[in-house]
Amino acid sequence: MTAAVRRRPKAVADRRWAARVGAAAGLLVALVVLLLAPATPASAHAVLVSSSPAASAVVPSGPAEVALTFSEGVRKVPGKIRVIAPDGSRADRGEPSFSGAVVTIPVDPSGARGTYLVSYRVISADSHPVSGAFTYSVGAPSPPPVDTGSDNRADPVVGTAVKVAKYLGYAGLLLLVGPALVLAALWPRRLPRRGPARLAWAGLGLLVLATVADLWLQVPYTAGGGLFDVTGSGLGDVLGSAFGTAHLVRLGLLAAAAFLLRPLFAGPVGRTDGIILAVLGGAALFTWPLAGHPAASPAPAVSVVVDAVHLGSMAVWLGGLVMLAVFLLPRADERELGAILPIWSRWAALAVAALLLAGTVQGLIEVATPKALVDTTYGRLLLAKILLFALVVGVAAYSRSLVRRRTAAQRPGRMRRVIWVELAITAVVLGVSATLVQTTPARTAATDVAGTPTGYFSTTLSSPVASVQVELDPAERGNNSVHLYAYTKDNRPQPVQEWKATAALPSAGIEPIEIPLLPLTDNHTTGEINLPAAGEWQLRITVRTTEIDQATVTATVPIK
Repeated sequence: MTAAVRRRPKAVADRRWAARVGAAAGLLVALVVLLLAPATPASAHAVLVSSSPAASAVVPSGPAEVALTFSEGVRKVPGKIRVIAPDGSRADRGEPSFSGAVVTIPVDPSGARGTYLVSYRVISADSHPVSGAFTYSVGAPSPPPVDTGSDNRADPVVGTAVKVAKYLGYAGLLLLVGPALVLAALWPRRLPRRGPARLAWAGLGLLVLATVADLWLQVPYTAGGGLFDVTGSGLGDVLGSAFGTAHLVRLGLLAAAAFLLRPLFAGPVGRTDGIILAVLGGAALFTWPLAGHPAASPAPAVSVVVDAVHLGSMAVWLGGLVMLAVFLLPRADERELGAILPIWSRWAALAVAALLLAGTVQGLIEVATPKALVDTTYGRLLLAKILLFALVVGVAAYSRSLVRRRTAAQRPGRMRRVIWVELAITAVVLGVSATLVQTTPARTAATDVAGTPTGYFSTTLSSPVASVQVELDPAERGNNSVHLYAYTKDNRPQPVQEWKATAALPSAGIEPIEIPLLPLTDNHTTGEINLPAAGEWQLRITVRTTEIDQATVTATVPIK
């Protein structure tokens, strides 16, 4: 009996030693990735500031190069910057060079007279692609060429998959943090740990899956293409970027944490292991803002810190709620709940306070102006998130009042129902957040490079021959850019033989104005139009896909 008792502490010590060695190995991998990664300057969503030759310019002789100047530094998407000659052939020669915010494209200066098409797709520092096109003419304008060899638009399925992966990552984080925190500090000794441990392992697996999916999807998201249009070189470019570095570091930190989570799920751990786990978890939280908008904000250091605090507070609060609803309230007795709930209530209050503070600071940085809060997609999504958060805080305040009145421990069923309401609302909040991180920040979307307020209109219209996506920018009085895309029912590009579009304002007596259209690819065309008055403009778009298949759709666009 004595020998068995002596062997048990030694076995426990051996397991803890092995866990720490494994954690150190995982942390070492993360540090190696971080040290070997190239440094990338911080910047925001890039905007094309100017070009040489200028858009729509007519120059007397062919230039030897085309220069694109963006508002911030950009990175290359291989094969996505092209200059098309009037006859449809490639006029660019060799690879474009990147120097901060300036991209230089070598061009054959002895090309034919006529109109040239310049199309581009680059990556901003916050990992989002930026694409566009314009024309210039040599000698005199001619019918613009069509770039049939490049589609600078990401597959809609890929865009949706990216948002789903973000959502799953958030869900995995809270399912991992909640059980780990409660098992380390609040779990009654008499209750088995198997259920919470399984939930935490599921959260860890979901988090790893979402991180790997992020890396995979980033290739077609930035380069264009479908879910499986992933090449070795494209994946290498993603892994070598700041985005890829942050995700690889996250995987290394999760691997390190997994070695210490195993003994935690088996029983109480020592203070040293708890501190190491907390450090690993805190470091992992920073990989989210370092791979997104916060790292490219006007105040990156502040944005990264507050976003990590925001994410960590969310994981603590919601993860703890899941543990209360699923395990503690149904299994713990009144005496245990009487001790646990007041502590949890204080933790939840601190987490909510941190959420409010961090969210306010981040909102001020990303939105920049009150007008952008209502005039941009990012601002409106943020308003929706604030309203939902206010609702869930109200429900949380009610649950806190139950704890203060000491009725929660005596009647756990009511407390459990309230918590499920909190979780249902916050599930919607997480969905809004997953969309928000993929949306252009309001500080960028609300102003162009000259500081002029801009808006944006986008809608998808169905017809028997194609689904037509309509984009109008800035959707205000004056000059506007129109982009039209055609897709099949299964979201594949639909080739179009002929586009026609008109704009009318019946309320002001403005008859239909024809919009001159420039085909960029076989399913994408663009045009420019001046809208002289505010009101509900009627866009009428005709799509002809074959000699006999044709359809007309109409969109109402509010112009301010």
